[in-house]
Amino acid sequence: MRGDVETSAGPGLAAGSYSGYSLHADRPDRGINLILSQPGISSSRVTRLSPTVVWALPEPGAELPPRDRLLQLLLDDNGRTIGPLRGELFWSDPRRYDAPIGIQLVGVTREQGRQILSLLDVAAHEGRALPAVSPQPIEEAFVEAERIRSILKTVCVMKHEGLLRQLGRTLRVSLEYFDVASSQLHWRLEEPEANWGTAPYDIEVVGHNTAYRLRVPALETRGNRMVTPLPRRLWKVRHRSHRRVPAPAGMTAWFHHPLWGELGALQREVVDLSFNGLCLRGTPEDLIFPGLLLQPLEVRSASGEPILLRGEVRYVGGKQQDGQRLFGLQVTPRTPVDEARWVQLVSQALCPSTRGAEALLEPLWELFVDSGYFNLAGKTTEHFQELHASFLETGRHAARLPRLFCQTVWPSERGVEATLSSVRPYRHTWLVHQLAKRPGKPAADVPHGQILRDIHVRTLEHAQSDPDFRWLIAYTESTVPLMERVHHTYAREHEASGEALVMPVRLMHVSCDEPSGLTGHGFELAPARFEEKTRLVEQIARTRPASYVDALDLSRERLDLRDTMETWHEAGLERERQVLVARRDGVAVAAMLLELGQPGTNLFRLLDAVRLFPLTPEGPEAYVALLDAAREWYARRGRNAFVFLREDEDDSYAAAARLHDEPGAKPCLWLLSARLLPDFLEYVSEATVGRLTPPVPTV
Repeated sequence: MRGDVETSAGPGLAAGSYSGYSLHADRPDRGINLILSQPGISSSRVTRLSPTVVWALPEPGAELPPRDRLLQLLLDDNGRTIGPLRGELFWSDPRRYDAPIGIQLVGVTREQGRQILSLLDVAAHEGRALPAVSPQPIEEAFVEAERIRSILKTVCVMKHEGLLRQLGRTLRVSLEYFDVASSQLHWRLEEPEANWGTAPYDIEVVGHNTAYRLRVPALETRGNRMVTPLPRRLWKVRHRSHRRVPAPAGMTAWFHHPLWGELGALQREVVDLSFNGLCLRGTPEDLIFPGLLLQPLEVRSASGEPILLRGEVRYVGGKQQDGQRLFGLQVTPRTPVDEARWVQLVSQALCPSTRGAEALLEPLWELFVDSGYFNLAGKTTEHFQELHASFLETGRHAARLPRLFCQTVWPSERGVEATLSSVRPYRHTWLVHQLAKRPGKPAADVPHGQILRDIHVRTLEHAQSDPDFRWLIAYTESTVPLMERVHHTYAREHEASGEALVMPVRLMHVSCDEPSGLTGHGFELAPARFEEKTRLVEQIARTRPASYVDALDLSRERLDLRDTMETWHEAGLERERQVLVARRDGVAVAAMLLELGQPGTNLFRLLDAVRLFPLTPEGPEAYVALLDAAREWYARRGRNAFVFLREDEDDSYAAAARLHDEPGAKPCLWLLSARLLPDFLEYVSEATVGRLTPPVPTV
């Protein structure tokens, strides 16, 4: 059997069951041994160790210790012993001769904990111990010259520092200039009085949220500057799923040690943070180790309200020159209120030039007017005025519901320069929508592309912070250069993998007070039965990509949208889905999927949307009747119009159904998997970067 680790602080309060360090001895005399007073066991090699748990491999044929009483044990590291310690056996498998045993340590004193961590610190320094929870970096190689050029150009323009790694030392460098004509890179050494050392050089540089590694020789060196050729290969190393940035000045974290409360309340500086993690600066006397649970962990900014988090230590750095250490934690907010505050705090730190829209809703509405956003699809500002009040109300809701909404704005002295929003209308999917930008440039000197890049980064990273996030969707316009150049180009490159999609779709406006006028159509219109829903799901699976099915909750398990509807209703918001079918002689020939969303969520009513699917060859004959039924369905729910998301090329029923769309428009359903989002953000960064600075004349 296997149980959760318990400690003297109580079950599950001090550390996770995978706490501590994994031990890897290259020779028997360099390992740490567990010594028990139990007959038949003299010594066992320790494979994982922390102040809460020890795992060991018994000698072949050794008698296992009893489970019904406390054990007395010692830890031995080449003659240096710690103990006696007490523990309880919580894992063993007598059926296997090579199975490890797990012992939960009980009542470990502060001094014993310090000794264990000191021993592990030495082992880690010697390369014999690794944090048990440390993930391995993901690597991917780029060999295409144009992609390598694009990445390094972005690094150069963004002025991100890099690291030059050599045996025994690490130096800070920066890519000062990229000479595109000669394919040469100009580097600057940022370390005072250091030298470049011996070539070739392994250099790591940072893009938007990814580290890239390259190996290059030197073409020329002079003082603190060096010229190298463009590398033939570039390795992508993603150290984290979420980008980390320096924490706001004055930000601190408060906690009590779950094992040794006598340490008192500890206040430590927050060094950096991300949506799911933060780094603290502490000391070895804090007795922090991987797997330790710090809950509650109270984070306080210099001016904001306190935020309560649950934290698990994932990384412990070595001693710094000042004797301090860095502790990396994975964190989650404790309550919905803490979550809203945490998301707001991290979003602002990640993209300081942007803001949430809750305090700028009227200026945001003015941006839609001034940018011409309301003129899209042939509409006028007056057409949208009826949604003004509901737009403001929904915007106020959005600030308190970070798991459902994100409204990003880029403010300046002119008001709101640009905006991009997202909403979670399905179980695992965020809809990105309402992109608008004010014409011209703000008075401040803003680099080319920064505004569009910033609002994309904040909005998309917000979706990335959702633990249930699997897909991004958007309804994009192919005739807009930015959409075609960035979003569509990237998605088409990944369509073959099944993780992206660009599918033509027509967004047709349907007025509830403009029925077709046709009668006697010969169809029975009614809610779908169970077996008819099953037929619909099977039809969608045959005719649509798997990504479409999963992103839009069109599987049999999620067709009713139950989980999403409950989430919206608990927040006091409208969300609904229903399936109607048209039957002839008792047989369903076509199905209609109707969806309803909170008024004002999307100004083009994309959450009040209908899709039609044929179930037999004669299915399209029922479309006019079904759309008339949709008019009645939406009117009963207080709507005067909805959107028909038309996915076929059949124009035979458009006139009779009185459908309207903008001539010349070429909208698409754009879809991207969460796995591709970090790379897509790099792509957005590359696509919106400004010009390279002039070459440096000193080399």
